[in-house]
Amino acid sequence: MTIDFPEQFNMADYFLYHNLEEGRENKVCLYFKDQTYTYGEAARLSNRAGNALRSAGVEMEDRVLIVLPDCPEFVWTWFGAARIGAVITMVNPLLPADDYRYYLEYTRARCAVVHESFLDRVAQALPSAKYLQSLLIVRNEDAIDAEPFNPPKTVKSFSFGEIVEAQAPVCRAAETHRDDIAIWLFTSGSTGHPKGAVHLQHDLPYNTEAFAKRTMGVHENDLTVSVPKLFFGYATGTNLLFPFAVGGATALFAERSTPQIMFEVIEKYRPTILTTVPTMINAMLNVEDASKRDLSSLRFCYSAGEALPVELYHRWKETFGVEICDGIGSAEMFHIYITNRPEEVRPGSLGRIVQGYEARIVDADNKEVPAGEMGTLKIKGDSAALCYWNAHEKSKETFAGDWCTTGDQFQVDAEGYYWYHGRTDAMLKVGGVFVAPSEIENCLLQHEAVLECAVVGRDDGDGLVKPKAFVVTRDGYQAGDALAEDIKQFVKTRIALYKYPRWIEFVGSLPKNDRGKIDRKLLKQ
Repeated sequence: MTIDFPEQFNMADYFLYHNLEEGRENKVCLYFKDQTYTYGEAARLSNRAGNALRSAGVEMEDRVLIVLPDCPEFVWTWFGAARIGAVITMVNPLLPADDYRYYLEYTRARCAVVHESFLDRVAQALPSAKYLQSLLIVRNEDAIDAEPFNPPKTVKSFSFGEIVEAQAPVCRAAETHRDDIAIWLFTSGSTGHPKGAVHLQHDLPYNTEAFAKRTMGVHENDLTVSVPKLFFGYATGTNLLFPFAVGGATALFAERSTPQIMFEVIEKYRPTILTTVPTMINAMLNVEDASKRDLSSLRFCYSAGEALPVELYHRWKETFGVEICDGIGSAEMFHIYITNRPEEVRPGSLGRIVQGYEARIVDADNKEVPAGEMGTLKIKGDSAALCYWNAHEKSKETFAGDWCTTGDQFQVDAEGYYWYHGRTDAMLKVGGVFVAPSEIENCLLQHEAVLECAVVGRDDGDGLVKPKAFVVTRDGYQAGDALAEDIKQFVKTRIALYKYPRWIEFVGSLPKNDRGKIDRKLLKQ
């Protein structure tokens, strides 16, 4: 499949401004609280935001750091920055000050757009932000009196609302090339600080064509809602770029995603597509009277971030009658490249390769393994990042020619369905045999007492690694030695004996990272 883009190309035109040319100026594209915005309003506000960034000193190829919750200002900033040819960087707004120090130094952002709610922590990082020249502050709507803010003399501070309102509603688009740098997408930082995967103007549109339009069939009558927030590339795609690319709509909310919030948002806005993660799927299923909640507007759900256990898939289908399409993507490739399709779901697998991408499964010598054998997944496709910023050796290791090495262990069956076994660095070697933690976790979840679980490796005292399980119990079950022994026996009868967890530690909750994944590195400490 060939997907071509013209040499002079700007992703803001592809995602937003084409809707005006196609007659959607008066169509609602964004819902937030009780507000609605049409494509015409979105374009004008994004133009004003682009002009505001220029007036604040941002030039083509300068980095702009977005530190915002999901709100309209995020959207205007994103498209405004793209329109003027700035490079978008976006991070979790709930980080500690030290992380903001890292991001400001690493990105060398010329401008940061920050919500007032997070200003105290960002402010602590400003004295060491050598490259930052301007700060645009999105004020709290409900705040009566804003706290005085005195940035360093090297940084000019502006009210986002005031500076945007003062601009013209027409913005001159930068003459960007399809191969100009457009956005950095940060890795999850499973080891060390997150790295910026550097993407070009055509990368995100390429995946949108291949995955969203041609594989998933997203269309202009779709309305999307997301559990993950827009700073995460997974949600940037599914809950902003994909619906806008086809003339659809999205509903945003700034609150933290909880099961109750998700039920309320779905019942209020009646979306057709939900972006979610396995931990939220599990949490929503475990809400009292979950089966009485109305999810009938949904035609399917995306799931990604980590493999969806078969047990959760079947419980969701039985409870809500809504399809889940599990898939895998990465910051390095922007978005999903292997996925289940609506009406073609094989539970437990991550589906088939998206047309427009190629996959290989290789051994330690980089030789392709036969179907059915496990190895490391390599992906090829024209949404691959150029490199990791300031990480030359790691870039060479990951981006070898046209192929991106994922670090994920997979096998593919004879019908082309891919089966995930975990991260290469998370695999456990037990008794000389590699064991996938996900296999043990899937088994544990079938026990009636297990609400959530995670498996990591632990030294047994003789320098040998054995599986250890962290378990959150369901209400009504008493954590203790008796239950631990019952769970161990349960696993022994269902998978190979050597895979059972030698230790079970009961915990009140499992740590999650800002992508909603279980943070296993914290469990190993």
